[in-house]
Amino acid sequence: MNVHATVGSGPDYKDTAMRKPLVAITGASSGIGAAAASVFSRAGHPLLLTARRVERLEGMGLPDALCRQADVTDVGEFQTIVDQAQAVYGPIDLLVNNAGFMALEQVARQSPSDWRRQFDVNCVGLLNTTAAVLPTMIERRTGTIINVGSTAGRNIYPDHTAYCGSKHAVHAITEGLRREAAPAGVRVILISPGMVDTELLAGTQSEQIKEGYLSYRAEIGGALSPHDIAAAMLFAYEQPQAICIWEMVVAPTGQLT
Repeated sequence: MNVHATVGSGPDYKDTAMRKPLVAITGASSGIGAAAASVFSRAGHPLLLTARRVERLEGMGLPDALCRQADVTDVGEFQTIVDQAQAVYGPIDLLVNNAGFMALEQVARQSPSDWRRQFDVNCVGLLNTTAAVLPTMIERRTGTIINVGSTAGRNIYPDHTAYCGSKHAVHAITEGLRREAAPAGVRVILISPGMVDTELLAGTQSEQIKEGYLSYRAEIGGALSPHDIAAAMLFAYEQPQAICIWEMVVAPTGQLT
């Protein structure tokens, strides 16, 4: 398994009172995850970045970042990575559950493996990564988890049946986690992006569906930038710990649903 880290030195990294806390981001090699890595790095946070394509994580060249190849569906592997990062940078104060998979198609024509992968990555993977950090956040009585949902978790779109189902589940899981964590002062926040310019469409095989998706994107004046979503994450996270923004829906103005 590949590892890359650029670890800070000097008093800022020796004195925990003088440095910002650790931020962990899954699916950080592209799109919203990569944008979040850039935004939180500029804000001064050390990072734990995970993705399947570790070379992309390393290629961002961010300071004080531990880059690890990881599969969020493997809970043991992720726990090991978390333990290693915390040994270097201290406790994870923010987990951004961004890793996701989308394969658009009508169920009657879609491979069952595509249904399963969407739920495995989008839902089970989110629970796996959360389980690696939430118990210690509750013990410390502080911390934040941001889950990336979708407007597909609020609506039903053509050819999105399995994907919408997985994102509806993410929304329900997030609300359940929020209620579990709130008594300990731990925040769980849902970010629901609308149409964003990312690589998610790469999981869809049908050229007709892709063309329809891109046509709608043009009709509404274009998609948001991943940095728009990352900026919303930073805003929600930087509120005082006593303030929890339960959900942020961030979409292009022209998008109706």
